[in-house]
Amino acid sequence: MKKYILLILAFLCATTLLAQSKKDNTKIIDNLYKAFAIGDIPTVLAGLDAKVVWNEAEGNTYADGNPYIGPDAVVNGVFARIGAEYEYFNLTDIKLHNMENNQVLATLRYKAKVKKNGAEFDAQVAHLWTLKDGKVVAFQQYVDTKKLNDANNK
Repeated sequence: MKKYILLILAFLCATTLLAQSKKDNTKIIDNLYKAFAIGDIPTVLAGLDAKVVWNEAEGNTYADGNPYIGPDAVVNGVFARIGAEYEYFNLTDIKLHNMENNQVLATLRYKAKVKKNGAEFDAQVAHLWTLKDGKVVAFQQYVDTKKLNDANNK
């Protein structure tokens, strides 16, 4: 009988730890979005693993560097280009969804204005984040690249 009680307790502890891990992953990603929203790129980069594998959506102009490996590659290949090319680039309507395997799916919208031509867009987006030990180890963007490309080529 003791053996079964110990097994049940072990199962409950493991289930609680798994639920806490998922909650922590969602909180980590939420904090990264909040930091990005106020332009706190050092905090965003601190949340990335030193060997993060970052992929922009196929068809996105920024996919030319896929995969970006490491925070420096992400900041230079993605974030610096966004800052240079857009008057504003806002992430809105962010909803976070816990997934299996230490992943968080974010559904959101990009609302942006292109500097060179004043074109604006509002695009539906999904980001799939993979975490390990509290750091982002992988990122995959999914977005309507036609909408982005059309705005950039007006």
